[in-house]
Parts: sequence; structure tokens; C-alpha cells
Amino acid sequence: MNIRDNTFAIAAVDVQISNISRRKMLKGFALGGFVLAVGLPLRARAEGEEQKGPKKYGADSMPHGTVDNPLVFVAIAADGAITILCHRAEMGQGVRTSLPMVVADEMDADWGRVTVKQAWAEEARFGNQDTDGSRSVRHFFVPMRRVGAAARAMLVSAAASQWNVPESEVQAKNHELIHTPTGKKLGFGDVAQKAAQLEVPSGEALKLKSADAFRYIGKGQTHIADGMDIVTGRAQYGQDVRLEGMLYAVVARPPVFGGKLVKVDDAAALKIPGVVKVVTLAGSPPPAMFNPLGGVAVIATNTWAAIAGRKALKIEWDGGPHASYDSVEYRKQLEASVRKPTEKAVRNDGDTMAALGSAAKRIQAEYYVPHLAQAPMETPVATVRIVDGKCEAWASVQAPQATHDMLVKWLELPPENVKVNQTLLGGGFGRKSKPDFVVEAGLLSKAMDGKPVKVTWTREDDIQHSYYHTVSVEHLEAGLDAQGKVTAWLHRTAAPSIGSTFADTKLQSAGELGMGAANVPFAIPNVRVENPEAEAHTRIGWFRSVSNIPRAFAIQSFVAEMAAELDKDHRDFLLDLIGPARRINPADLSDTWNHDESPEKYPVDTGRLRNVIEVVTREAGWGKSGAKGQAMGLAAHYSFVTYVATVVHVQVSDNGELSIPRVDVAVDCGPQVNPERIRSQIEGATVMGVSLATLGEISFKDGAAVQSNFHDYRVTSMMSAPREIHVHLVAAGDYDAPLGGVGEPGTPPVSAALCNAIFAATGKRIRSLPIGNQMQQKS
Repeated sequence: MNIRDNTFAIAAVDVQISNISRRKMLKGFALGGFVLAVGLPLRARAEGEEQKGPKKYGADSMPHGTVDNPLVFVAIAADGAITILCHRAEMGQGVRTSLPMVVADEMDADWGRVTVKQAWAEEARFGNQDTDGSRSVRHFFVPMRRVGAAARAMLVSAAASQWNVPESEVQAKNHELIHTPTGKKLGFGDVAQKAAQLEVPSGEALKLKSADAFRYIGKGQTHIADGMDIVTGRAQYGQDVRLEGMLYAVVARPPVFGGKLVKVDDAAALKIPGVVKVVTLAGSPPPAMFNPLGGVAVIATNTWAAIAGRKALKIEWDGGPHASYDSVEYRKQLEASVRKPTEKAVRNDGDTMAALGSAAKRIQAEYYVPHLAQAPMETPVATVRIVDGKCEAWASVQAPQATHDMLVKWLELPPENVKVNQTLLGGGFGRKSKPDFVVEAGLLSKAMDGKPVKVTWTREDDIQHSYYHTVSVEHLEAGLDAQGKVTAWLHRTAAPSIGSTFADTKLQSAGELGMGAANVPFAIPNVRVENPEAEAHTRIGWFRSVSNIPRAFAIQSFVAEMAAELDKDHRDFLLDLIGPARRINPADLSDTWNHDESPEKYPVDTGRLRNVIEVVTREAGWGKSGAKGQAMGLAAHYSFVTYVATVVHVQVSDNGELSIPRVDVAVDCGPQVNPERIRSQIEGATVMGVSLATLGEISFKDGAAVQSNFHDYRVTSMMSAPREIHVHLVAAGDYDAPLGGVGEPGTPPVSAALCNAIFAATGKRIRSLPIGNQMQQKS
């Protein structure tokens, strides 16, 4: 293989050896083998580039799409050791195992001889690297299969050429090439160099494995690629980066979004031992985008000195236009908005208002969900150095290409002079899609003449300066006929939009409205969904499950309220609302977004939704009567093109103390690539759902976040978590069927199922989250 550009950098994750030249790394890694290609003239659609021809969906709709060249992702050393690059961010969801595992399976490689390395930010080479929306495996399952199949085909071809036999007589099996008529064998490493010189076969020429030949895909038996490093502390997270001569920084940011620095007295801070410099960072005008908030940075020889220096600063802030933001008053504004009709509906089937007016019975309710902070275990952290006009960053980010582009913009450097190394993330949940904290590190490195600077956000920084999940009020009304059949459905949803982070808007986007509001799949003849305006007063950002959280809570709680009002079994009433099994074009539900997936490949399938409800209620023992204070609650939701139903079992004591003995979750996500990781993700999503429902709340007073750390922004502890979580995976079998998402769909149904169980156990209806101490309050 002809290496035209010795810029190989597979080991950028290990920053202790980052000063080793790429040429030396190439020689030490796989010289003489099947080596990663660099400098390949890859072509992929750039962000903003106009699409020509039919509308693109799925991975093809994302910036830079997909790449399926094995020379980009796979390296085989002469001794047969294989390295596979993972180009998506690993933050606990298992993608650094699942995607390389797919490649290894199609190659028929021995997983025990595979090493996984993290790719750097370069979407033109690797394809889209934005890790969010539960899309990584969904979008790259097929491309990674093609990567492995192409590598296998090249190895087979090289072995056949060496033996001078037809390729049809050669088989790849468990890291070896076998000549089936004679039993002769060659290791992958024996032919790696020759294989790498061959032309990469086209996708049309590839023969993918049949599902019955899979060794790893769908088995749930593959160990986590870097699990041992994680549990023994050898794994490299953003916080673990150490560079020679590194300085450490924390930043005092405006307490109110949009606020500005009036003046600062840094005399006391500069007297703190270890403090090197105090630097003022300019903010940026709205919209917030991924820009830093500005403020005053304290740079020191260690983080503790930097924190002490920041405490010693005397700062005067101008609160700006959002200094009066108050959660209590803002909730009243949202409630007033949803109680008034709007002229324009985002969905309008039939004549809902007339049907409501003539209904035999009319039921209505409102539901509230506050702001939420992602609060990942590892707070935002990034390290940047600038040497000879070239910037290199190490950061735990979900969007490495966006990080690269923001550094280019703020440091005014050529794109080729900026490199972003992706580290492991100690959680992300959407917060680390926004690389404002990496820009801070870049600006401070520049202020220190290029010395490496690590910016660390404390927990207080993280909770008080986040891109918060939106606050929302959901107003629901239903009209029923004399037989108790729902004939009209009205939903008004008011919430500041994520779009406000990027533009001046007061309306939710099509994507947000397609998260359970506009696309509610009930068999109701008259449906109207409205979206009153709501102004954002803080940064609004992505959060695990995003707007599905308030929608599932409101809609699934409301369904249970209607069932109780009619004295009907909740499960039976919900199934009746969904109606018969049918495949609905999302556009017919006024959902033009559909997670950017093809409506033909991904219709809303009410049969699958009905099935997860039937599975979970059967497995949970629905209908069995419990002792006093014990009950079950049900909720189901479609999100990230996956169907989930949850049953929560609760025990409520006489004094209102809540415990959760068991949760059952049924999941239909289509073909299952890594079932063990699916179960783990659903279990984690369930615990997070319980935490959000019972404790999660960010409130604002005088424009600033009230909560500051885990003492007042609490998360569920082990004592309060469900004692048992049973995940029931609905088998798909057909690996040619489209995949659903996994990381996020488990969270939305939890809050409604929990509150429905509380009502069944106590008669107390919860419509405002978090539950908090409402259990101890009298109705």
C-alpha cells in the first residue's frame, strides 16, 4: 500500500505519547500490513452543500454522510493484530464496542485480537461524527458491515492470489484464510500487505454475511472494548489529559444569560499561590449557538489554585435583558398561553373545536415539566495548545467536527491547522454536543502564548451555565361520546425552543413537535395540536430524549386520567385509543421530520406500539391486585423510531414515602446489534427517568439558576432507584430491516408510568414534575 501522506494519528487518545511523531507511530504500528489509508481523496457532502436529486434521509441527510472504506477504519499488522477506528463518541452507550464489533464480525476476525482506537475529528474522512439522536448504530450499522465485508473480500482475494486458486475456494474464518479443498491456511497478517494494495470492492460487489453466520452481532456476548481500562482507571477521559507545561483554568461567567462584565478587581486573586494570570474573555451577542459565555478566567498551575483565585475575584455584572427571569412567573405565562386558542395549528384533522363543543363528556388537564440540567458525571473539560500556529485540542465532546469548526472560527486559524482529539466522555446526555468549553480553552491557550491550558467546569459551573432542557406546559383536552369513545383531541404545547439557541424564534421546531405532540398516533377523528409562542430566557439545548420527556409525561398521564374517569382498565383504554395495527405515513400525522428518516422505511407502526404494550403488561403481571399502597402504572411512547412501553410497580407507605420494587420495559428497536448494551441503555434510561420524575428541577430567580450542585439538584441514589429492572427485547430477526434508536427511547415513558402507578396506589394525581414532596402534601 502506498502511504502518500504520513499523517497517521491513530493513537491520539493516549496523550502521554502524543508527542511521538505520526511517522514513528506508523512504523511501530503496522508497517508491512493492511494499514489505515491517509490522504485518500474521499468525497462527502459538506454541511450546507445543496443536495441534488431526491430528498436524502437517515445518514445520507447528515453532514458528510457515511464512509465505508476499510482502509479508513481498519489496520492489520503483520502479526495479525487488528486495529479498528471508532469515529463516534463513546459516553457509556457502548458505541466503541458495537460499531467495531460489526466490522470484526463481517471480517470474521477474532474479537480477542482486535484493538479499538478512537478517531480524531475529520468528517470528510470518517463520515458524520455528531453523536446524538440515538443514531450511531442506526446510521452506521450497514456502512460498518460493508467495511468489514470489503476487508474480508480483499483478504480472500490476496490469499487466493498467493495460492493461485479461485477466490471461490477461499474462506475467511476466525482470523484465518482457508483453502477449502486442501485445508491450507494463512493468517490475516500473512496477506495483509498484499490485500491493502488491492482495489476496494464496490458496495454492489460485496457479499454480506447472513444473520445465521454472525459471530458477534445480535449475540450479546461481546465484552466491552475498553471495559478493563475503564474499571482499572487506565481509560483516557477529558479530565485525564496531561501535557508537559500544562496550565489549569476556571472561568467566572455571567450568572444571567446575556449578562456582561462591568468591572473586575483581580488583585486578591493574583496573590493566591499558583495563580499565573487573570484573563477577561469576551462574550458574544445572541443567539448563543456554541459560543462561550465570556467572563473572567483565572489561570494557575493547578485547578485548586485556579478555583481559589476565582473565589477571590471581585466582580460586578450587568444582568442584561434576562435579569428578571423567574420560574414561578414564567410558568404562569406558559399556562396563560396554553389556555388560549391560537389561529394556526401544527396539526388539524377534522373539526376538533366543534367536536369538543358537542361532546357528551369533556376532560382536560395540564402538565408541567421544569428546566433540567444534563449533569453528566464528568463535567465539561477541554485542553488546548497552540504550537507554531497549529492548534490541537483534547476534549470529551459529542460533536468533534463542530468543535473543530468553532476553534477555527474563534482562533482564526486555517482548518488544516486545527486538530481535535476525541476522548472518552464521562456521560454527555446532549450537553457535550455544545463545545463552548473547548473554545474557552482555545482562547486561554492563545492568551498564554500557546501553552497548553485545561479548562475545567466545576459542578456549580455545569449546573448554573448549562444548555438546559426546556421548561414546558402541556394542555390537553378530550371530547368523548356517550359510549366513552374519544372523538376529539386538543393539545397545546408551550415551551422555549432549542431553535432559540441558533436564531430568534419563539416557536418549537418541526423536530420538537414531532416528538410526541403532532405525531400522536391515536385513532381519533378530530385532532388539533397548537404551539403558542414561548420566549427563551436561558440557553436551551439537547437533552436525553429531548421534548419526548414532557410529551410522554403529559399524554400518557392524560390517557390514564381518562381511563380512570370512565372506570376502564388503563391498558385496554390505551390500546383502544391506538386502534388497530396500521402503518402510518408520518406526514399524515403532520410530522415532516420523522427523525430525518424515510417515511417509507420508518412509518409509525401502531402494531409495534400495541405489541410492546401487550408484552410489558403480560411480563409485569398487569391486572394482579397488590397489597395496600402497591400498584402498577403503564405508559408507552414512540421516539427515535423505537417503540417502548413501561410498567412501574410502586409501594407507597402511609406517610407518603415512595419506593419502586420493580420496573418492566418492553423495547422494539428493530434488529438488535448488541443486546447486552441495549439492556444496559434501557436500564440506565429507566433510572434517569425516575430521577427526572422525582427530583429533577432547575429553577430561575432574578435571571440566575437557583440550583448549584447535587445537594439541591439531586439525582436518584441507589437507595431510591428501582430494585429490579426487567428489560424485554422484542426480537426482530431480519437484519435487513431498519434499526431504531436505543440510547434515548427508554426515558420518556418512565415519569407517566410512575405517576400513573402512584395514582393507582393512592388516588393522588401528579401533574407537575418533579414529584418531590407532593406525596406528603394533602390533596
